[in-house]
Amino acid sequence: MGLTKQYLRYTPSAVFGVIGSQKSNIVFVTLRGGERGRYVAVGACEHVFIWDVRKAEKVLILEGNKHEVTHLCPSPDGVHIAVGYEDGSLRIFSLLNGESNVSFNGHKSAIVSIQYDALGARLVTGSRDTDVIVWDVINECGLYRLKGHKDAITQAFFLKNKNLLVTSSKDSFVKWWDLDTQHCFKTMVGHRSEVWGMVLLNQENRLLTGSADSELRAWDIDYLEENKEVGEPREKKGKGLLDDEDNEDEGPDEDPEERILSCKKAGSVLREARDRVVSLTADPKAKILACHGLDANLEIFAVLPEEEIQKKMERKLKKARKKAKSQDGDAGSADPVVERKLTDEIQKLTNIKASSKIRSVDCFLSPNGEMKIALLLQNNTVETYTLNTTEKNPASTKTCRLTLGGHRTDVRTLTFSSDNIAVLSASGETVKVWNRSTLQVIRTMACEYALCSLFVPGDRQIIIGTKSGKIQIFDLASGSLLETTEAHDGALWSICLSPDQRGIVTGGADKTVKFWDFELIKDNESGPNKRLTVKHARTLQLDEDVLCVRYSPNQRLLAVSLLDCTVKIFYTDTLKFFLSLYGHKLPVLCMDISHDCALIVTGSADRNVKVWGLDFGDCHRSMFAHDDSVMFLQFVPKTHLFFTAGKDRKIKQWDADKFEHIQTLEGHKGEVWCLAISPNGDHIVSSSHDKSLRLWERTREPIILEEEKEMEREAEFEESLAKGDEPVVPGETKGEAEPAGKKTIETVKAAERIMESLELYRKESKMLEEHTAACKAEGKEVCLTVSSTLNPITHFFAVPQPSRYVLEVIKKVRSSELEVSLLVLPFPYIPDLLSLFNTYIQQGLEVELVCRCLFFLLRIHFGQITGNQMLLSVIDELRTNTISKVREIRDVLGFNSAGLQFLQREIESKEDVMFFADATGRFEEKKRKRRKRERAILTIT
Repeated sequence: MGLTKQYLRYTPSAVFGVIGSQKSNIVFVTLRGGERGRYVAVGACEHVFIWDVRKAEKVLILEGNKHEVTHLCPSPDGVHIAVGYEDGSLRIFSLLNGESNVSFNGHKSAIVSIQYDALGARLVTGSRDTDVIVWDVINECGLYRLKGHKDAITQAFFLKNKNLLVTSSKDSFVKWWDLDTQHCFKTMVGHRSEVWGMVLLNQENRLLTGSADSELRAWDIDYLEENKEVGEPREKKGKGLLDDEDNEDEGPDEDPEERILSCKKAGSVLREARDRVVSLTADPKAKILACHGLDANLEIFAVLPEEEIQKKMERKLKKARKKAKSQDGDAGSADPVVERKLTDEIQKLTNIKASSKIRSVDCFLSPNGEMKIALLLQNNTVETYTLNTTEKNPASTKTCRLTLGGHRTDVRTLTFSSDNIAVLSASGETVKVWNRSTLQVIRTMACEYALCSLFVPGDRQIIIGTKSGKIQIFDLASGSLLETTEAHDGALWSICLSPDQRGIVTGGADKTVKFWDFELIKDNESGPNKRLTVKHARTLQLDEDVLCVRYSPNQRLLAVSLLDCTVKIFYTDTLKFFLSLYGHKLPVLCMDISHDCALIVTGSADRNVKVWGLDFGDCHRSMFAHDDSVMFLQFVPKTHLFFTAGKDRKIKQWDADKFEHIQTLEGHKGEVWCLAISPNGDHIVSSSHDKSLRLWERTREPIILEEEKEMEREAEFEESLAKGDEPVVPGETKGEAEPAGKKTIETVKAAERIMESLELYRKESKMLEEHTAACKAEGKEVCLTVSSTLNPITHFFAVPQPSRYVLEVIKKVRSSELEVSLLVLPFPYIPDLLSLFNTYIQQGLEVELVCRCLFFLLRIHFGQITGNQMLLSVIDELRTNTISKVREIRDVLGFNSAGLQFLQREIESKEDVMFFADATGRFEEKKRKRRKRERAILTIT
């Protein structure tokens, strides 16, 4: 067997350059007991970044898997944050350590709305798949799925004191849900277009909705059952199905929708903007309202308290009386009537003009009347403002602007320095130099729209080619622009350093290739030191626009890509034509020449990559590389391996000798524009339309191509398996409420593990029966431990019997995936499982988990279980044992609870203070000291 070529794996190392993704929202969070308003959380591709806006630095990263973050919601206690992803999954992270222990999976598409209830025990999520799901955070499971909307959900939240839910959607409807019966009891149809946002005001007695026009519509809510608390069953005030028609308590014309609450339109608040509402949010106490559209204006409204409204109405009435008295002069006339309008209750405070279009907003109001506002902008920026709401004409003050850690527009060019330490990135407005190891910005310099770049030999200057056809030279030490040279009449698409490092070659849209030499000159600006400049040496005129130019490493040949889909190769010294490479159907956007000048590889907008021989210009192989245009291509130094980047969001590695695909680097959430490989080949940096820069590093792990292909096939099979038909519960019809779970590859694998454990239990039970029969036949004593010693799995899990192994497997299934995993189980496994459940309950093993599984199986297999006579005795034993064991556990819990309450009363009576009051005081004292120390540090700096 001959030696095989070894490939080394590249793995993701870091994500940087992104401050906040455009698909997510921004929220204020509290971190480790810090002050409110100092930290904000934003989605950053698949991660969540926590920023300290006072110090303008990243303090915590909540790492995701591979799907982009779409929505964030902090818990009421401030300890956790719920994160929704593009694939419909939901994870809950701890803000203390950044770890995630709870995850849910129920939606089929991106989650766009998340909201906790007042206690933080339940969570509601709305998705683009039109479903609303209520989750139990404590039990880590889904409660139910509510179906009824016909388009994507835009907002969903609980009512604080009632077990109700209100949702809005792009189908123009607002729906009210009774969570006791899990049905929609009222649908509001007063909108002509999509409902993009809504908030509850005035102790949840008013609903304000934002739509596609300039109106904020207000609805008065009248609750007809004020005496019912959360979770209590309701008594029907309306007419029941069996009530007589002549019931005296209600008339025959009563609307059945008006039994829980009634909604009446109270008026409208006009916005200044004419476009649709993007975000409509209020502070936690619903005293201040913030609203914005598709532009950069944020409108702030104040919701006046009832006392101020009454004072305002009294002043209006007094003014009306005075006016009436002056008009007729009759003191005995009737008092004028002053109508109370919506504008008297919701008052416009001010407008805030952001530096760019606003994507999301969050705000909160401090007790002293100071309002803090955080804005996530469309151009990868976070801004914070303060506003004193107690003033008559409040003016906003910008307190922070996070811009240093990223570009405002897409990065179109990347370059490594010769020592592999610095990374250059340039976009439409700035050029930044990053430290590769720390990922910190070293220099930021303003430039024109950059298309190509390189480090000058020595790494002290950089050269940028711009869209306007200019060459800009920057000095890294001072961060200043040294020179701007008019190079081309059109866009300067490509720039390449000559192998002898004495000059550069540029290609532009003016159909020319120009050669430039480096020179050091003295002028008035540089003083006694010489500065770098470029001097035009010669020009190559062509018939089409130049898209890319590349020198061969020996500087003998020059390859030029043209707009006519061909690549022409010229001799560098004489500029005579040598070869023409034709075969692409669309223009060649990128190309590179190998280190030994043997191969040239071209990537085109026709999604193909072609490998050519540079001696005769013959095409060695044409490969279908990406699902969209190939945007960038580069060889790994001193190898025949090369990387390609495409608009399909992927980066791929190829072997130019064997024409094989080696690996795919996935992670970008937008089109990949360019990449750069370090001179030693150990690192790759790539840029994308999602504003992120990603660093990849080469490991020592070898890649076996056959294993890679097998893993790709397995991943495709698992994806198709998870997208199969959803399991159906027998006897259940499709309605407004359905189970919350979703079939995924994890639930299928969990069901397979349960079936394998039951097969092992059956096998071991059969062997034990045979062993028992053989011992009785021979007159020997039966040894019950023989069967467990025969199987290594039970020894591995340290369980004495195979029946306990089944319980261990069930315990390892995630709580949120348990019901769907049991739903997938075929019925022939259910009798054995019920018998095992009976054993577990008798022994007192995981009674709560076993009862949950038991009740779920009884509900979904009710018909088959009741029709099976063999299971009659098992069900009867389960009924007796379950009731007695649950009562026993309930008594233990009640006794423990009473004992703890007794101890609390004893401690309070002895010390004559409330429990935990002393600890709270010490905590507040520590917090005050820390704030004082931080203020002192800021004053010194």
